[in-house]
Amino acid sequence: MFGMAVNSAKLFFAGKLFKDNPTVVRLLLTGFGAGAAAGIAVGLVAPIWIAVPVAGAVAGFLQPILLKDVKYN
Repeated sequence: MFGMAVNSAKLFFAGKLFKDNPTVVRLLLTGFGAGAAAGIAVGLVAPIWIAVPVAGAVAGFLQPILLKDVKYN
């Protein structure tokens, strides 16, 4: 399992894992940004122990939706 993760990381950083790397990076940053924005917004009105799970839930919910059409090599 660890070997598979290492191999995938090597392919990703070599630019050979996905067919369109800039799109994948943009989608990952979009999900990260949405999670961060949700965490900051909730953190302004609620305690941090509520904001962190909300940010994680938002980012975790969006990633499969954003990355559903990503093509691998």
